[in-house]
Amino acid sequence: MFKDNAFEQLENRGFVFQATHFEETKKLLKEGPITFYIGIDPTADDLHIGHFFGLQMARILQDCGHKCIVLVGGATALIGDPTNKTDMRKTLSKEEVSRNANEISSIIKRFVRTDGENPAIIVDNAEWLKPATYIDFLRQVGVHFNVNEMLRNELYKNRLEKGGLTFMEMGYMLMQAFDFIHLNNKFGCILQIGGSDQWGNIVAGVDLSRKMNFADGKERQLMMGLTCPLLTNAEGVKMGKTEKGTLWVSREKTSSFDFFQHFVNCLDADVERLLRFFTKIDVKEIKEMCKQDIVKAKKLMAFEVTKLVHGETEALKAQETAKNLFENRNINTENIPTEIINNFGKINIVDFLSNLSIIKSKSEARRLIEQGGIEIDNIRKNDIDEILILVKSQELIVKKGKKTFIKVVIGK
Repeated sequence: MFKDNAFEQLENRGFVFQATHFEETKKLLKEGPITFYIGIDPTADDLHIGHFFGLQMARILQDCGHKCIVLVGGATALIGDPTNKTDMRKTLSKEEVSRNANEISSIIKRFVRTDGENPAIIVDNAEWLKPATYIDFLRQVGVHFNVNEMLRNELYKNRLEKGGLTFMEMGYMLMQAFDFIHLNNKFGCILQIGGSDQWGNIVAGVDLSRKMNFADGKERQLMMGLTCPLLTNAEGVKMGKTEKGTLWVSREKTSSFDFFQHFVNCLDADVERLLRFFTKIDVKEIKEMCKQDIVKAKKLMAFEVTKLVHGETEALKAQETAKNLFENRNINTENIPTEIINNFGKINIVDFLSNLSIIKSKSEARRLIEQGGIEIDNIRKNDIDEILILVKSQELIVKKGKKTFIKVVIGK
């Protein structure tokens, strides 16, 4: 059922950052259902929290009755988006991109509805970009791009200042712009959404539509772009990085406990914004909740985000594990992140710790031990020369600082 307040919801919850046609977008979203798309390149076999954030924006629009298209960039991933990159991305093989595209297509279905009423559709731009010949693409699309204008774009300007830009990467913008044209021709798509880092590419698609219309003498419905802010914390640092690396949405890469703890450990100043982004709680209630008890609000936020990504059962497990670890001191090792190491016998404690993902280096291990920041099986370690005796199949609980736990299993 159509709801006419999609734009107001997005704006109220903090998703609106930039728009190519602010008033027109607001008006069209209010008048009736439109078709929009969001693009994700399969540069990995999983989605990270930034992708999930963008898909939240898509889900709000879909829940209001607008038609959702999720584009998996099976062709664009072969080129690599240079946005915010100081060096060229690692070039993936065609087989890697194809495998990644299949994996993330199944994950996307967890966050947008692909059945029932108003289902989203998932498309792959390899379907229309791969068959296109190089000359025909340049004649149809390349002719509308001014190189001087492209190089003034922040997307390319930064790369030029830091060492250079390949001709291949410059083609990325043309490909994404043409995606918008194709989806408009085939599905009547008139709105592209994405993170603010995609602003240059999104504007290119809107401009390409205008230029192609003028060249062809045709009239096409207004095509628009809308971006959400990047998911950063109150200090301006991009969210989604943990001691173990990227915060992925699959439990195989980031456990539900680690995911939960990442948000429990966020800054107090981020709680209200994250509750707006990832829950349906009324904004007035969120403000009051944060004002009254920020710790309680933060735990609720962490639970709700984990429930959205991993499901309620996993969120409850993560919540219970955290409670046992940090409040009751009753450690249930079942749900603690686990790592296996194959070093057994006598080993220096610094060497042991440096094998763990939560410790970045031997120097960090020494510093933490000297500062009293390491416990093994509830015993604080203060001697960097201590020798541990590890036995096959032994399990140890290592605590770093106040809130980071890991179960270590000595390999068989």
